[in-house]
Amino acid sequence: MSQDLIRETACAVVDKLRSGDVSPLELLDVLEKRIKEVDGKVNALPTQCFDRARTNAKALMQKPAGARGLLAGLPVPIKDLTDVAGVLNTQGSPIFKDNIPAKSDLMVENLEANGAVVYAKSNTPEFGAGANTFNEVFGATLNPWDTTKSAAGSSGGAAVALATGMAWLAQGSDMGGSLRNPAAFCGVVGMRPSIGRVAHTPKSGIDRNLGVVGPMARNVEDLALLLDAMSGDYADDPLSLPAPTTSFLSAAQAGKKPKRIAYSPDLGITPVDPEVKEITRKAAERFAEAGAIVEEAHPDWREAHECFHVLRAFDFAITKANLLRTKRDMLKPEVIWNIEEGLKLTVDQLARAEAQRVGMTARAVEFFKTYDLLLVPTTIVPPFPIEHRYVAECAGKRFDNYVEWLGIVYAITLACCPALSLPCGFTASGLPVGVQVVGAPRADAQVIAGAKVLEDILGLRGTTPIDPKVKN
Repeated sequence: MSQDLIRETACAVVDKLRSGDVSPLELLDVLEKRIKEVDGKVNALPTQCFDRARTNAKALMQKPAGARGLLAGLPVPIKDLTDVAGVLNTQGSPIFKDNIPAKSDLMVENLEANGAVVYAKSNTPEFGAGANTFNEVFGATLNPWDTTKSAAGSSGGAAVALATGMAWLAQGSDMGGSLRNPAAFCGVVGMRPSIGRVAHTPKSGIDRNLGVVGPMARNVEDLALLLDAMSGDYADDPLSLPAPTTSFLSAAQAGKKPKRIAYSPDLGITPVDPEVKEITRKAAERFAEAGAIVEEAHPDWREAHECFHVLRAFDFAITKANLLRTKRDMLKPEVIWNIEEGLKLTVDQLARAEAQRVGMTARAVEFFKTYDLLLVPTTIVPPFPIEHRYVAECAGKRFDNYVEWLGIVYAITLACCPALSLPCGFTASGLPVGVQVVGAPRADAQVIAGAKVLEDILGLRGTTPIDPKVKN
């Protein structure tokens, strides 16, 4: 099959699958060749499972064309934090370097039931901690726009695979911007959907909802297609939401324009690189071309740093405390710090943080009674050097810890809002910049519709995939 297929949109490839113009097996051949050509330069998909993929593709092809699910046999990589039956799942940690789960996560089972063919695991930092994709098992994932730069994280492998044509769609996950950050750094699209939108297997706690699973793609319509394939309520995940009566892809294609847009350069809580601020502001202002009123405003989320620090630390404590007790010497310093911070928490601190989150969400709901969407930079800096473990300072401010630079994304996490990172321009040195399109809780369709309107105005669709720009 022609390698030109890698440049097709996911929606176009799915149409070809449905018509019989291509088969899932042919697509796997295309991807395997592309990975051999490209992945050695960027290290996005360190674990591949093409034998399993071909077995599943053949089984899918035995079904009638109309019974192959929304994705109809489209190959999709899964982040290396998520269980896929019979496939290595390291979580980026030496502790799990030989871990092969017997059962897939509910999310993977649902995707495969909807016609996805899993062929690879995408690289992630250890336990998804830190917004730079590197680990002791597989090494660092490099930014294809400049291989001396970070791809961000923790869904860095997924974003790079999309940007370089090693995937048409990809699954990611997001707590503190873990799929939004790499989408911005790599010039692709990534969405943190509403809590419960994508069902997954609960672990360590039923109501853990700082982190959610979401779709990543090269454009908004493709992302909407994947979110449709991921959505639905299942008894195994008691918090999961029913699929909407109107598909997200239909929302993307409907052309519904927002009437009132808020733009904030910093949410009032963080420094932002001046070039990033200028690029995102100009992108937001272009909503005026769709007839929207654009104003500078944001909700009051001043407690975001304190609230997130506590709730994130608590999450690490309940999920990783036993590893600290038994495998401390195999954990990276940032993970140790997170767990120890969690173990020091008091009930009073947790109660205060939960109350802060309730307040932030209530103010978000009130804010979106005035504004259809909020636009804000996805990251506060352009892609940074790969050897930097995290962003230590910005615009003259030095951060107190290794996650504080992510306040512009985790404030939105805390307020329970869906948010989509959309490519919105490039720095003077040619590095991608992303803008977040944020909506009220559960307003996923409105976010997708608005993002598609802006995507059309900006005209950046089709910028990827690229061949990696290898620099020393």
